[in-house]
Amino acid sequence: MSTKDIIDAVRKDNRVNLTEIESKLLLSKAGIPVTETKLATSKEEATKIANNLGYPVVLKISSSEILHKSDIGGVKLGLETETSVLEAYEEIISNARIHEPNAKIDGISVQSNVKTGVEIIIGSSKDAQFGPFVMFGLGGVFVEVLKDVAFRIVPLDPRDAKEMIREIKGYPLLEGYRGGAPCDISAIEESIIKLSNFLNENEDIKELDLNPIFVYEKGLIAVDARVILENSIN
Repeated sequence: MSTKDIIDAVRKDNRVNLTEIESKLLLSKAGIPVTETKLATSKEEATKIANNLGYPVVLKISSSEILHKSDIGGVKLGLETETSVLEAYEEIISNARIHEPNAKIDGISVQSNVKTGVEIIIGSSKDAQFGPFVMFGLGGVFVEVLKDVAFRIVPLDPRDAKEMIREIKGYPLLEGYRGGAPCDISAIEESIIKLSNFLNENEDIKELDLNPIFVYEKGLIAVDARVILENSIN
């Protein structure tokens, strides 16, 4: 499916919120590495997918109407057996029915439980006057409490990406603070530029978040993604 195909399918369904699976597929088209994620519509299918991906796996509720999955008990991490996948599937569906009884549920997403790295967030929104912008920061407490983030208006060039990464207060953690391994900063720069190009070419995108992205000594991968479309495009 092309980017246009994905967006057209969402609009045909009279939605603006993409599911995590749709969001990841869309951002993979932009060249950003994302975890392989499959949709299961039954617990038996979930175990089959898990067996194919290899354990451990992560299960999440899949619904365009449930944006904050963890808040409702819609995420189960580090599942290492078929039995744990079966139990998690039922528990996640039950939690979703209790907390969001009117939400349309597509099923459960199953993805590999990748190793953790330094958490970053890359996202975007739109300013009424200047248009789309890219946001970058470290994940976790740095973005939630300290608001340690940098912004640039689209389109960005490589110099913009380098500058916004280095201007956050938490930048030393990316360099390898107190003996920690240095992160692949060039991979972050490339992902920021790819996202900027993607936003510049797709005015349908109103808002998106890649959070968290795990950054390693070599490479990075986004383990969750959220995309919201404009209500309409003139």
